[in-house]
Amino acid sequence: MARQAEPKWIFALQVASVCAIWVFVLGISAWIVHLLRLSHRLHDVPSASVGISIVAIPVFLTGASVLTYVFVGLQRGRQAAGKPILEPEEG
Repeated sequence: MARQAEPKWIFALQVASVCAIWVFVLGISAWIVHLLRLSHRLHDVPSASVGISIVAIPVFLTGASVLTYVFVGLQRGRQAAGKPILEPEEG
């Protein structure tokens, strides 16, 4: 079976989606840190803010890291094999 070339715009959309994930995660993390600093400055009780940030920031960072790792791994596997990943094997 002949290998079909992947259009460059599909790869560009994939890279854009990975970048959008990181912009989202870093934006949420910066927002949470800002809320923590604001609660400290206003002498508010930071218990809920600290609890949410201790859980949310690592979860978002881990999720974005795993998605990026999978994307890069699939691209490397595709390049190493020299064929599309979902192409059936000939037997």
